Amino acid sequence: MILIFTDGSSRGNPGPGGWAAIIAQNDQVIEIGGAEDQTTNNRMELRAAVEALRRAPSDAPVCLTTDSVYLLNGATRRLALWKQRNWLTTEGTPVEHRDL
Repeated sequence: MILIFTDGSSRGNPGPGGWAAIIAQNDQVIEIGGAEDQTTNNRMELRAAVEALRRAPSDAPVCLTTDSVYLLNGATRRLALWKQRNWLTTEGTPVEHRDL
C-alpha cells in the first residue's frame, strides 16, 4: 500500500501558493512540492494530489490523506457527474481546475 499525505495553500485567493506531498511505500519516503506565483488554495490542494498520484504505479493500492474538503468531495462525489456532463457544473458552467 502506498500512503500519500497532501496539502496546499495560497496567500490570498488568488495569490502566491504552494503544494506538497509525502509519499511512503515500504521503507521509502519521498517528499515533493512546488509553487505558483498566482493561484488559489483549492488549485494547490488539487495539484498536490495529482502530482503525488502521478508517481504511484497505476495498479498499486493507494491511501491518500488530505485536509481539503474541496479535494475530497470533488474526487468522491462530483467527479463522475462532471465527466457525465462533459465537465460542466449543474449550473452549466465549466468546472474549475478541470485541467487537474
